[in-house]
Amino acid sequence: MKIRGTLVDHLMLAGGKQRVTIETTDDFRDEYDRLHEKEISAEIKEFRKPRSLDANAYFHVLVNKIAISQGVSDDEAKRWLVVRYGTVERDEDGNVVAAMLPMSADIDKFYPYTRCYKSVEQDGKTYNCYLFYKRTRYMDSAEMSHLIDGAVHEAQELGIETDTPDIIARYKEEWRP
Repeated sequence: MKIRGTLVDHLMLAGGKQRVTIETTDDFRDEYDRLHEKEISAEIKEFRKPRSLDANAYFHVLVNKIAISQGVSDDEAKRWLVVRYGTVERDEDGNVVAAMLPMSADIDKFYPYTRCYKSVEQDGKTYNCYLFYKRTRYMDSAEMSHLIDGAVHEAQELGIETDTPDIIARYKEEWRP
């Protein structure tokens, strides 16, 4: 179960144990009754407002205009923008997600949002090392906002008309937590 709340108290207890108090507006009573005094696992991280569907739609409008301008597919334009302005993928421990593949392998068959950052020799064979970038559907509002800023910049550099700064600012207010 996911809940949204605020950390309000932290106590150090005897024996090195710690107690954390979370204040929430979600009704947690049933889950509390079910889990009280049972061993649980919990993940606490900063809340980020989900991106708006308007932000996603506007990004795809820009992708399409850039693709037409450059004579490429929407998928190619989106890949280029995500790799240039997107967010590097990280695992649960915060480690960057990357892979090493034989030079002959086509990374696009495995995952669309990658960047080759180096080639290495190992056991007489050459391998390309790739960084993985988040898919747009997994970006939070701050990450999506940065991606859209990049798409707006690229569109303007290509002479493509974009929404006015006032409209973009209004979108951003919806995107940011």
